[in-house]
Amino acid sequence: MSTTCWGSPVHATDDTAKPVALLARAGAARDRLREALIAAGGRIVLEEDPNQLEPATLTSAAPQVVLVALEPAVEDALERLESVLETPELSLLFEEAELAARREGWEAQRWIRHLAAKLQGHGNVLPPGLEHEDAEPAITLEPGLPPRPADGHVDAPLQFHLDEAQVQAYDLPADEIYEVPASAREPHAQVLSFEELIAGAAQPSPVETVPPPLPPEPVASVDPAAKVAVAPIGDFSSWSLLDEDGYETAPAAPVAAEPPPALASLLNSELSLVDLDEGAAEGNGAVLLIAGIGGPDAVRRVLAGLPEDFSRPVLVQLRLDGGRYANLVKQMARATPLPVSLADPGQGLNPGEVYILPDLIGLESAAGGLRFCAEANDLLQALQADRSAVLMLSGADVAMVAPVLEFAGKGGWVAGQIGEGCYDPAAASQLAVAGMSAGDPEYLAAELAVHCAA
Repeated sequence: MSTTCWGSPVHATDDTAKPVALLARAGAARDRLREALIAAGGRIVLEEDPNQLEPATLTSAAPQVVLVALEPAVEDALERLESVLETPELSLLFEEAELAARREGWEAQRWIRHLAAKLQGHGNVLPPGLEHEDAEPAITLEPGLPPRPADGHVDAPLQFHLDEAQVQAYDLPADEIYEVPASAREPHAQVLSFEELIAGAAQPSPVETVPPPLPPEPVASVDPAAKVAVAPIGDFSSWSLLDEDGYETAPAAPVAAEPPPALASLLNSELSLVDLDEGAAEGNGAVLLIAGIGGPDAVRRVLAGLPEDFSRPVLVQLRLDGGRYANLVKQMARATPLPVSLADPGQGLNPGEVYILPDLIGLESAAGGLRFCAEANDLLQALQADRSAVLMLSGADVAMVAPVLEFAGKGGWVAGQIGEGCYDPAAASQLAVAGMSAGDPEYLAAELAVHCAA
């Protein structure tokens, strides 16, 4: 058994291990990836520079997994091998060559565990001996001293202590000269405390008082022979609420009907069924993904998590050395069901499509919504905040944190990538400190789908 440059043991592989093809240029990145594959339990059946590899050679090696070290120098070769790499039986793993060459120590060990989980098809990425670290401990430790028996009677009334003292007194050692009489051993019916005695003495005993009888009411004598005179009501047959003599109703004056408005006045009016400006503003929403070093994998994972019916345009701002954005379009198209294309000046944005932004391209408002322009500008200024979202992924420019937080203050949804697999979380961590959402790319994709569906 030998050890890798990271100090991890390298076990000899057997025929039962999953066959892997390693496509990388010669150098430190290739050496690190080779040792990582062996440590993760993979069986390397082909190791070659993509620039010198023929498609037939890759097919004849019959690998199940292809690990590609991405760098600008191999992008043309990957395009040439695209017909073989798109075979459904192959599982593709992409790793940036620059990151692979830098990994060492604990970070390298962690990446090997993740690689082993992908090769062997399990989800255990914990170090050895920590597989059950999520199990609940048998004893839950709490700060402070343990409870004492006396603490259970702190709030008990005085009568409780008196009763307990009386019961316990008979079990105490007694003096042989004095013997407690038997009458004293019988428990009293009730022992009143000093406070109860004082309270009872202060309250006078209630005395029932009977009210005196009421005097009889005087009864007036009435002479049955006397009669009460009743005033005559009179004849009401001639009564009337209104004097009809000389009353005539005046005929109502005719009201001239207004003529209908002329057709010309209707045509010249400013009637409108909808507010055109408000309807056009609904098309100014989009999702902006900002990434840098370590960003291709993060962007790929976010796009893979978006549903097919995603309702917003997705803009990917990822700076690449050499400007090989056409190859980036092909890589992202394999990871998502959404259409992926390279943004062109004058092109309008369509919902549910992904646009890779080259270096010198901007965004502007148009009559039908948003479209790309040939001059680079502030993309956030063109987006309608309450209908847009911004994700800052691995390697995002820290200088963009302040404008993005200002965009969030206008109603935009903002989040950042943190956790496993985030190589450069500097910008995203500042978003998390400011109270914005944060998580891995899969979590961000799920939250983004819910936010844009609302």
